[in-house]
Amino acid sequence: MTIATQSLFERQSLHRQPNLPRNRWNVFFTVLAGFFALIAVLPLLLVLLYVLIKGGSLISLGLLTQLPPAPGTSGGGIGNAILGTFLVTLVASLIAIPVGVGGGIYLAEYSRGGWFQSFVRFGTNVLAGVPSIICGVFIYGLIVATRLLFGESYSAVAGGIALSVLMLPTVIKTTDEGLKLVPQELRWGAIGVGASKFVTVTRITLPTAFTPIATGVVLGIARAAGETAPLIFTALFSPFWPEGLLKPIATMSVLIFNFAIMPYEAQNALAWAASFVLVMLILGANLFARWLSRFASST
Repeated sequence: MTIATQSLFERQSLHRQPNLPRNRWNVFFTVLAGFFALIAVLPLLLVLLYVLIKGGSLISLGLLTQLPPAPGTSGGGIGNAILGTFLVTLVASLIAIPVGVGGGIYLAEYSRGGWFQSFVRFGTNVLAGVPSIICGVFIYGLIVATRLLFGESYSAVAGGIALSVLMLPTVIKTTDEGLKLVPQELRWGAIGVGASKFVTVTRITLPTAFTPIATGVVLGIARAAGETAPLIFTALFSPFWPEGLLKPIATMSVLIFNFAIMPYEAQNALAWAASFVLVMLILGANLFARWLSRFASST
């Protein structure tokens, strides 16, 4: 081995040279990417900070348990709107979760291609991009204007149906993708010991994909809970406690809309307080969904 060849195989210490052009460009683009990431997150931070300043100081037990005051008067709370939001979201969940999970199971487990599968996937993608106000107008014309629900017009059920339409794409797509993550060997093993397709889906694939499916459900609920336009056309608003699922009902999003445009400081303050509560609920739901997704990846 010659001296020149031997020098090629000698260990040499590596030293970073910041003055090299490629290293300077690397630092520049790293800083630029970090700056753009900060800009992307900045609106969320500003919204949280502003809502916290304007509405966080008003949070009290009375605010969460009392009815809103009459226009022009002070005091009261948003208790009926909080309860109404949970009721409407519950109705939407009872409709959207079974239908959405069933649709995702069909796409992932039973469909074998063809035009119908393509139609369902395409329809789900289109429905995910439909403006929420269109869903509200659709349910208004289908249920509210026709008084289809036992002769009643505006109601919590109508609002829940409108929100369920918005939840469906999220639940269907996350169920479909969650079931695709299940190893095919689990299905083959179940079928190999004599299990039917139904037993394989209900006992093997669905329990295995429970966490990603639950994550999609939580994200769908979080999106539906913050919608306003569909509820204006379907659930309307009520200044009283809920009188049933077939009557108009208060929700926090509609309360924020109504009180924010009133020329009274007390109602404006309640709108900010309701905004803070609603943002915290949605933020908590999203954090819970992220925890579920991390739990799935760790297991």
